[in-house]
Amino acid sequence: MNIDARIQRRQHRDGEPRLIRDYQPLSPVVHVDEPSDRGPVLERLLDHLDPAFDGQLPPNAYVHGGAGTGKSAVVTALFSHLQRLSTERQSVIHTSTRIASPTAPGFVVVDLRGKTSQFAFYHSVLDALVDDPVPEHGISTGELHGRLHDLLGESRTGVVVAVDHVDESGSVDVAELVDLFAGLPNNASWLAVGRTDPAEIALTEYTAVSIGVEPYRRQTLVDVLMARASEGLARQALDHELVRRIARWADGNAHDALLALFVAADRADRAERTQLLPADIEAAIEEIPRPPVSLGRVLALPANKQLVLRELVDIDETQRASVTATTEAISSGPVDLSPGTVKRFLYEMAEFGIVERVRAETRNGKGRPPSRVELCFPPTAFRRLYDLRQ
Repeated sequence: MNIDARIQRRQHRDGEPRLIRDYQPLSPVVHVDEPSDRGPVLERLLDHLDPAFDGQLPPNAYVHGGAGTGKSAVVTALFSHLQRLSTERQSVIHTSTRIASPTAPGFVVVDLRGKTSQFAFYHSVLDALVDDPVPEHGISTGELHGRLHDLLGESRTGVVVAVDHVDESGSVDVAELVDLFAGLPNNASWLAVGRTDPAEIALTEYTAVSIGVEPYRRQTLVDVLMARASEGLARQALDHELVRRIARWADGNAHDALLALFVAADRADRAERTQLLPADIEAAIEEIPRPPVSLGRVLALPANKQLVLRELVDIDETQRASVTATTEAISSGPVDLSPGTVKRFLYEMAEFGIVERVRAETRNGKGRPPSRVELCFPPTAFRRLYDLRQ
């Protein structure tokens, strides 16, 4: 029960019936505290982490599974609980014997999205371990590395670092990540999370175990969607048959299912309806590319690239007929970036799969045909979540 969330939803009332009471539970980038139907995965993770309950470090491990299988959700939730229990445990003192209770390792999660350097990686690890924010300027990579070693050098049991999204383009590559892991203190172990098969990723040469995560079962996905809808939508706003339609289409992928629900709900809300219709679901499904890029990747981009995307989702299809035309349309708006920078961003985001350059089937004149710019994510979802953050 989240009392704050319940109060907040009621504070949003303005006297008018509202379909969407709270966008956050509907968002595909928000993880819940208790992921559904991930019990077997949770038990395997706990089996691996079992030495921590005796104050020892577990070996390195790799968690793998396809998109939308709940890897990030279950690892993030578990490590959050373990860190809280570790902190509470360290605060307990047996006054009768004056002996402190056994100390467990610390647990931190580092998301590699948007991390493109050694500095960013070590900064994220150190920042997760200390209470005060670690400065992002005026400190070198070597200083960060030294502070991390000094901090963990004072710890008897060390830390387990979960590193999420280890194989996504646009962040630290796997070869460099191996070196970064090797640079961690001796009393640190890591648990990497990614989509790549264990046999195809170099990280598994340094792990003791690989833990696979299967796609969601269809009925479980229905339950996930209904639970999110009950938190974010008005009562009786969503029919079970519509949820089953989303679950069939999503085929075990919770990210895509939530994406469809989010887009459909936003469409119905903008139409000032209090219930979702089949047309909302079909329009949402039609809007989502298959497969879509993870919306979390899009929202982890630097602010200036997100600003370019925010302008991109509002220009019409004719203005996206070529990279040059797209650049001109975006640059003519309120974006405080030069046309050259906008064009470079578009090419970089195409390289990393955020947008796609689609070669025109016909061309006028000589030379290569132009490439129109297509989004690899649904514009409705990005537009709404971006605007809510401003």
